[in-house]
Amino acid sequence: MSGIAANRNIPAQDHAHGISFGEAFLVWSRIALLSFGGPAGQIAMMHRILVEEKNWISESRFLHALNYCMLLPGPEAQQLATYIGWLMHRTAGGIMAGGLFILPGAIAIMGLSYIYAAFGNVSFVEGIFYGLKAAVLAIVIQAVVRVGKRALRNPVMIGLAAIAFVAIFFFNVPFPVIIIAAGLIGFFGARAGRPEFAAIQHGGGKKAAVVDSMLGDELPDHIRPTVSRALKVSAVWLLLWLTPVAALLIAFGQANVFSQIAIFFSKMAMVTFGGAYAVLAYVAQQAVENYQWLQPREMLDGLGMAETTPGPLIMVLQFVGFMAAFRDAGTLSPMLAGTLGGLLATWVTFTPCFLWIFLGAPFIEGMRDNKGLAGALSAITAAVVGVILNLSIWFALHTVFRQTAPVRTWGLSFDAPVWSSIDIAALALAIAAATAIFRFNAEILTVLAASCGAGLLVRSMGVI
Repeated sequence: MSGIAANRNIPAQDHAHGISFGEAFLVWSRIALLSFGGPAGQIAMMHRILVEEKNWISESRFLHALNYCMLLPGPEAQQLATYIGWLMHRTAGGIMAGGLFILPGAIAIMGLSYIYAAFGNVSFVEGIFYGLKAAVLAIVIQAVVRVGKRALRNPVMIGLAAIAFVAIFFFNVPFPVIIIAAGLIGFFGARAGRPEFAAIQHGGGKKAAVVDSMLGDELPDHIRPTVSRALKVSAVWLLLWLTPVAALLIAFGQANVFSQIAIFFSKMAMVTFGGAYAVLAYVAQQAVENYQWLQPREMLDGLGMAETTPGPLIMVLQFVGFMAAFRDAGTLSPMLAGTLGGLLATWVTFTPCFLWIFLGAPFIEGMRDNKGLAGALSAITAAVVGVILNLSIWFALHTVFRQTAPVRTWGLSFDAPVWSSIDIAALALAIAAATAIFRFNAEILTVLAASCGAGLLVRSMGVI
């Protein structure tokens, strides 16, 4: 392989021919099974395997693809896998890489959903998820710190994050409005030459050790964008995405739970920018407070499931769809309804991800040095820090406190804690999990396992 990589006379479209589809399948399967730890860990793991270990793609091309995926709605790690798979082996490679990234988590979450629906009120299950929720709170706080260190590198970015937090927490401004506004500010700020909006460097800003790669730096033939290709891609993937939605609406109407799942998660797929934690903030707000498909604590249970299984964290949406249909099964058995609801939520959530990549990536490949795009990314990432902070506070309120009180005055709209309802055991578990993560740099899976055990212990003592 090193000989292929070194031969600069090989045409660009043949660079990936040194990697068979079967070999790529094995590597993407390995990535999928190891994709624990949220988007940051997943992206770092992909970088280590694809750039450093396999030398399939260059550092600069990896980061350019990541920048585009971070601008898209949906899970950036899954979309990055789809993007690189498409670069290497065309559309079939993108479907393989993106599909494999989803599959292990989808299977695991479905199995856990069955257990949760059947035994969720049994004491040992309650104890496990009691501990999980405390650990999840610490993990979300870690996400705020991790993203903040990278994104909030000057006063302008700190100000954007603060404004985003105030807007969503105190004034209930819709998340898409915040992201669009931040993107416009970053775009025009970068075009005006403001240094505050320069592109964020990933991987610690270190110069890549690998200069050449098997893919090379030129544009393979299948990457060159054309209008006819764009129309064809749009038609195929829009039909795959929206045909089930239209069929459900025609057959059952808007009031049916399956129609609601299809419409809600289809809308979510178009507006949830900024990564998994930002997506969860939007879903929690809508699924819990608007549709009332599940309780806040159940949303935390679902996130705990997603944290302990491989794949994108937004696989929790499959759990949300499962529980929504399980509780409104109609003439179906609850388990069958839940299964169909979970699969429907997964389909309409991830199908658009392939559309964004296959439609936009050919154009993005020709925009690697676009300052406006880089500025929009920087500003959106800063705003997302404020949104994730909002999510961490929302989690804290529903983990550490048994009750909250709505505040609606002077244009403000938020939930305040009822201090007399504080859950001392949950607070202690959350502090212990945060200490393990921040002070001792413990592995996420280790913290989650210990928190589950602590939850069982607390439950056996009759505290909850």
